[in-house]
Amino acid sequence: MNKAWSELNKTMQAQIKKKDTYEAGIDTLFDLRNQLMETLISFSGELNREDFDAIPFINADGYHSKTIAYSIWHIFRIEDIVAHTLIREDEQVFFSGGYQERINSPIITTGNELVKEQIADFSKRLNLKELYSYISEVKDSTEKIINHLSYDELKKKISEERKEHLKLLNVVSNDEKAGWLIDYWCGKDIRGLIQMPFSRHWIMHVEASLRIKNKIHS
Repeated sequence: MNKAWSELNKTMQAQIKKKDTYEAGIDTLFDLRNQLMETLISFSGELNREDFDAIPFINADGYHSKTIAYSIWHIFRIEDIVAHTLIREDEQVFFSGGYQERINSPIITTGNELVKEQIADFSKRLNLKELYSYISEVKDSTEKIINHLSYDELKKKISEERKEHLKLLNVVSNDEKAGWLIDYWCGKDIRGLIQMPFSRHWIMHVEASLRIKNKIHS
């Protein structure tokens, strides 16, 4: 793991556990996310279209077994779902912004159910310009939500009603590779969600994308 990102993540996790360092922890979180976002944005200038769709580690076991386009989609669909449906309890950016049509995506899910050639085929269909618009909007909206959370709200658990509402949206596939996500998210409090989809999850997929990029250009 990138040492600087790992250290920021570790610092943030310790800070948001205590009331007197909570606000500093949110600043650390945003610093980490900005650094990771810069890396994702750098891909748009450094890579060609085929690079985004390439799957050089197709038979590997790990986050690097995907494509860069898929990884970007996956990070932000998860964040949009968790931030808006589970925490804010409002409409996802994906739906309010008409992004399925704009991105030209055949799915509305996180993509966990896709494997190997399915991931490559999915990636080729995406409008990257609109995908980048989507991720920018999701990042900004999530950070607005986080900024309005008090320290005490971090202990809040996801209600059974919210969990059922999430299931009805069909944004998580019923496939066994995806279905576990709902129980995973809904078993956490808001602090736990900040620590995974909003930070560590980003790190793992951005690092995997860098590995893909380095393999393509080696």
